[in-house]
Amino acid sequence: MQRLYEWLRRHPFVVDAAGSFLLLMFALLISQNSDVGIDRAVAPPLAVLLCAAMAVRRVHLPLAAVGAVGGGLLQVVWGLDIQIADFAIVVVLHYGAKTGGKALSRFGLAMAVIGPVLLVLREPPHTPGMDYRQAFFKWVLLSVLLIIAWVLGDSMRVKRAYYAELEGRAARLERERDAHAQVAAAAERARIARELHDVVAHNVSVMVVQADGAAYAIDGAPDRARDALGTIASTGREALAEMRRLLGVLRSESENRPYTPQPGVDQLGDLVDRVRDAGLSVELKITGVPVPLAQGVALAAYRIVQEALTNTRKHAGPTANAAVHLAYREDGLAMTITDDGRGADAPGDGMGHGLVGMRERVAMLGGRIDTGPAPDGGWRVHAQLPYAPDSAAPAPAGRAPRPARGSAEPVPAAEGRGLRTKLAALTGADRPLNTTAQGA
Repeated sequence: MQRLYEWLRRHPFVVDAAGSFLLLMFALLISQNSDVGIDRAVAPPLAVLLCAAMAVRRVHLPLAAVGAVGGGLLQVVWGLDIQIADFAIVVVLHYGAKTGGKALSRFGLAMAVIGPVLLVLREPPHTPGMDYRQAFFKWVLLSVLLIIAWVLGDSMRVKRAYYAELEGRAARLERERDAHAQVAAAAERARIARELHDVVAHNVSVMVVQADGAAYAIDGAPDRARDALGTIASTGREALAEMRRLLGVLRSESENRPYTPQPGVDQLGDLVDRVRDAGLSVELKITGVPVPLAQGVALAAYRIVQEALTNTRKHAGPTANAAVHLAYREDGLAMTITDDGRGADAPGDGMGHGLVGMRERVAMLGGRIDTGPAPDGGWRVHAQLPYAPDSAAPAPAGRAPRPARGSAEPVPAAEGRGLRTKLAALTGADRPLNTTAQGA
């Protein structure tokens, strides 16, 4: 039975033709039993026309409308009374109001009002004269019947349009949800990629420098080589811990494992210490009254300093010195990282994403950044990040970033010559150490 229903839904013309054929048989049967000669002569072709219009209404609605209106006009012209075949006009009017356009629907409503008036005014010759009450009752009956058919069809059309709009809106919302999910996933991938780049570029560069130093010092200064290997091990463990924390966000939320907090300005002193141990002379200076920073601002500040120092170690040259100036101002946190290395003449492989990552971080927070050769030589990175809106109050003394080696004063460059110079002096090497790391 279900297959029969599906087949009938796929072939609506068969259903319409069957109903129209039954209506035509009733109309012909009644017209043949009529006592009026004019009815028996013209009623059959009129019934055929109206039933044909009813049969094709879902196949060709304009043609069905023309057939129904034409049949009604012929009925008025020939002076015929109400016929059973006129039910086809009701069906076509209902379907036109339900599925037709606004123009066709309004035209059907006009015909529903005008048609009964014309039929009442044009009395058939064989009917005795009607009084006005009978004529009015007949007009009201026909008009109400046709208008009800039109109203039901128009209400179904409105409901269909409403449901179609709801379905379209739901489809649009679903597409927008998917698009937002894709954008969020892409943003998260980009954030993780930036974090991994910063972690790998910095820590691997430190490990390469320490490994080169240990290779030179292993014969002449085994204690120094042992310290370098220890630094390599601790740096590697730190890199693995940070990578594990970053990749942990990709795991299931059911794995409620504690992760190491993200670094911020409080860890800049440790960062500078590690960079000094890697052989780069760094001076850290902090000015202004520290204020509490939002987690995103603190992480961005740490990563910018880390990337700038990594670039200095990679490209500035073996004898370069760096300076980090962190200033708490009224309008935000200002950072200036400079070096006296090669500057614009530094070689590069064009594969790095450090400057792009810094610009993306600053742009995401609404800050400003300026990178390029310094006027006095070397390279300069200047960034300014806004404070969080709810962090205007001064921070406690313990919240200030810890300066390198526990000192808040600038560290002279002479005190931080680095492991490479020390190891070269101890081993008597007369050639510079190769400390350039590739690919970061």
